[in-house]
Amino acid sequence: MKSACTFLLLLLPQYVICATTMAEDGLVPNGDFEASPAKGFPGESIVESPTDIPSWQSKGTVELVESGQKQGGMILIVPQGRHAVRLGNDAEISQEITVEKGSIYSITFGAARTCAQMESLNVSVAPASQSIDLQTMYSVQGWNPFACAFSAEDEKVSLVFKNPGMEDDPTCGPIIDNIAIKKLFTSDKPKENAVINGDFEEGPWMFRNTSLGVLLPTNLDEETSSLPGWTVESNRAVRYIDSDHYAVPGGRRAIELLSGKEGIISQMLDTKPDKPYTLTFSLGHADDKCKQPLAVMAFAGDQSQNFHYTPNSNSTFQSSSLNFTAKAERTRIAFYSVYYNTRSDDLSSLCGPVVDDVRVWFSQATRIGLNGLGLVILGLLWLVL
Repeated sequence: MKSACTFLLLLLPQYVICATTMAEDGLVPNGDFEASPAKGFPGESIVESPTDIPSWQSKGTVELVESGQKQGGMILIVPQGRHAVRLGNDAEISQEITVEKGSIYSITFGAARTCAQMESLNVSVAPASQSIDLQTMYSVQGWNPFACAFSAEDEKVSLVFKNPGMEDDPTCGPIIDNIAIKKLFTSDKPKENAVINGDFEEGPWMFRNTSLGVLLPTNLDEETSSLPGWTVESNRAVRYIDSDHYAVPGGRRAIELLSGKEGIISQMLDTKPDKPYTLTFSLGHADDKCKQPLAVMAFAGDQSQNFHYTPNSNSTFQSSSLNFTAKAERTRIAFYSVYYNTRSDDLSSLCGPVVDDVRVWFSQATRIGLNGLGLVILGLLWLVL
């Protein structure tokens, strides 16, 4: 990180006050690996010294690869720009980052597989660690942006990317690029909605020049999710999409559900036992040539229902609702895609239905007009709840 030092000349002895710049949203220093090493980019691409890559420490067989570079008959995939890093057997790169202690951060990065049979990438910020499965290719481009989150336990943390694999060819391993950080905020629960971040506007860093969205792999701790309020609890990823490249029902962000039952998002809500509630959400098509039919299974407490998206020439989404009665003080809502969908122009690229604008409210309020006196009564109902 950069350091800024302010020198104060006083009548008393001179003091030096130094402050370290805190991580800002966007690329970490040399997160795109385009900064040239002191000796230039190596011709054979092998990083010889742990400090050869500016802003990074390396360990093991680490390579700076170039766009168009070949290995045997295979062209290596560089997600963005001209350069990226490949991690060989048990190799890693790391960088120290200054953060705000106690805050939650999300790391976005591009990853591609190469020649390993079982390829994965371990991302860690101690004590948190997450293994990303790279065997499943979600797009024909051969790479995808991923995101994972961590809670900062100290003001300085070490971000580590490691290849845990051990292949016969020690150079086989994942390629990573475009590493960015974003501080996450969990908004207060709206008075008229029990769902936190139901519009999905708060989430990981997204690059505007990337049209692949961001994949959110499973997370076991909802407190450190890259999607505040939500948990991805399956063994496959869901896709965080933006309105710059996809059809989004409302706002700028939404979730595209991939991989059928293997791509689930859920949230635990505060509810009152034996009270009636209504779950509403927008169900749509991302306009990414995803083959129909599209459908989601929605869960609210002990109720579940299958909702099919019905194409409409005037809109890419529709409103859906599910009534339920809370059985406890905490109620789970969840969504997954009913089908395993792929694009009509590319059978290897996974896609699925879009979910957005998720709301849960005391269902008696839906019988009251939401203007004038209705708004006052709605507010009073939520105060009682």
